[in-house]
Amino acid sequence: MTFTTVLFYILATVLVVAAFRVITAKSPVTAVLFLILAFANASMIWMLLGAEFLALLLVLVYVGAVMVLFLFVVMMLDVKMEVLRAGARTYLPLGLLIGLVMVVEMAFVLNQTWGNAGPAVQMADDFNNTRALGELMYTEYVYAVEIGAVLLLVGMVAAISLTLRRRKDVRYNNPGAAVRVRAKDRMRLVSIPSEPRVDSKTEEKQ
Repeated sequence: MTFTTVLFYILATVLVVAAFRVITAKSPVTAVLFLILAFANASMIWMLLGAEFLALLLVLVYVGAVMVLFLFVVMMLDVKMEVLRAGARTYLPLGLLIGLVMVVEMAFVLNQTWGNAGPAVQMADDFNNTRALGELMYTEYVYAVEIGAVLLLVGMVAAISLTLRRRKDVRYNNPGAAVRVRAKDRMRLVSIPSEPRVDSKTEEKQ
């Protein structure tokens, strides 16, 4: 057994444990941290398989941006776990059934892949998988890439439109009205008559 095989089994074990803790952790912050650990281990496994571009992309996009964003959102939201767990038992049988179907399907695919697997493909020393992936994405799968870009754009626009709804409990500032304001609209000079001066001797007599 080579060192690469041992490292693969270690990373795979940590990945499975982290993924299990994601769905069993009581705190959402803990679940997000375990999800970051799972993504990091998956990236290392991809690095062992020779997919350096996908490994770095997973770390930069998901661990470096998406997961950090999820972590900040979860920490800022007032998430009540009692409310979230209230309907867990109702949907537990359906969730277990869907999970069982997914496990059976993945086991079938892996069994067929391992059973019909041939010798490893011999790659040249100067082979650039990033270039090969880019050429496939923008030649053979260009329509799939464009459809994915459109879907991401629609999702971004939908998220912005949902957050820009008009709220009555928030005071909005109109920059255009603030720029067009004049001094006489904000300040008024009032003439107040002055009172006569009273000497100290007069005050004592009174």
